[in-house]
Amino acid sequence: MNMTTHNTENTLRSAPPRNAGVHALARGLGFFSLALGLAELAMPRRMARMAEMGEMPDRPELPSSQTLVRAYGLREVGVGAGLLTTADPEPWVWGRVAGDLLDIATVALAPRRRTLFGHSGGSRAGTLVAMVAITALDVYCAEGLRRERMARQARPHDWSRRSGFPEGAQAASGAASDFEVPADFRTPELLRPWTAAGGSAAR
Repeated sequence: MNMTTHNTENTLRSAPPRNAGVHALARGLGFFSLALGLAELAMPRRMARMAEMGEMPDRPELPSSQTLVRAYGLREVGVGAGLLTTADPEPWVWGRVAGDLLDIATVALAPRRRTLFGHSGGSRAGTLVAMVAITALDVYCAEGLRRERMARQARPHDWSRRSGFPEGAQAASGAASDFEVPADFRTPELLRPWTAAGGSAAR
């Protein structure tokens, strides 16, 4: 084993262990985001009905519930793809948390969908409970990733065995003995020191 390999292993050994459980959870959330986003894109009316999201006919300037569901579906697909392809899932999980809060606010403030028997309220309450549970799971995952990052940044690397000569000091001795200074790197002749012979030194 050469010194470079030894120093690399010594540096990696000083890093905190990777939290495999939190990273697996982040990947699972990525698959969940993709599935939910595709469902919202494919069935916006059904997803809106599940949350009892009605319309506001007196406010035509506002987007319809189906338009909102489709937009949130695009967001979920993007976040899911990011979680499944990135090496650092923490920003994407925090993006899920922000999206969860937006979803909860949208469902809670949307007008209720009218039915033949009035407003039942059961579907909306169940949807909000599920959203809060998913939000708690996202926060748990994001906090786990944040703690892992902070521990990695707080623990310094061990450079005690690094010498600066990957192949050893003996191999570095005389390595630049045949180096010739380029002409544009040389000192201008007028600035060169004068020798005892009365001429400038060729440097």
